[in-house]
Amino acid sequence: MIRRALLLLLASLLLCAGAGQAQAAGYRYWSFWERDAGHWVYATQGPSLARPSDGDVQGFRFAVSEDSADAARPRGKADFATICAKMPARDGSKRVALVLDFGTPADAPEGETPPAARTVCARISPDATTAEALAAVAKPLRYDTNALLCAISGYPEQGCGEQVRQRQKENHKEQQKPAAEKRNPSDGGPSLGLVAGVAVVVLLGGAAIWQVRRRG
Repeated sequence: MIRRALLLLLASLLLCAGAGQAQAAGYRYWSFWERDAGHWVYATQGPSLARPSDGDVQGFRFAVSEDSADAARPRGKADFATICAKMPARDGSKRVALVLDFGTPADAPEGETPPAARTVCARISPDATTAEALAAVAKPLRYDTNALLCAISGYPEQGCGEQVRQRQKENHKEQQKPAAEKRNPSDGGPSLGLVAGVAVVVLLGGAAIWQVRRRG
């Protein structure tokens, strides 16, 4: 009975350790943003439904994210006056400034390299959607059967919203750190607490078995 209880305790310790090292899952996709009062806000509609007004700034960022709260924002300057400086207003059309951030090598699909981020001013009809603005200045676009935006300007060449383990993303970030920052006692392997707990179980088990044999 004593041996069985000790084995159950040891198994529970190992299960807790495994749960602590579980790998969270994220998704690799293009997120859609709107500029509001100088800040990026995650869009509540998809680009095929959103209808921006003249002077609006909208952005797209390719990255691995768990959800909208975790999504990476577009980087770089996002000022309409700067992006559309060379495109004057014109009757019968509207101008939309687009920020296209293709992400980092860490978030890129295997074998692909993200293009440099860029900004572009799109002139479209007054009732046009953001998707139409993209089609005017950032072809080729690629969508899946559910109308999910998969690629802007042909990037990425393959994949669309696929699930990616966050551990992979963390490993890419780790590779980009200086060597002095990579060594961290808490990274990888069992924790000191787990090792100590297992050691205690082993010692208790040995003592219990010795006592049983002695009594026998």
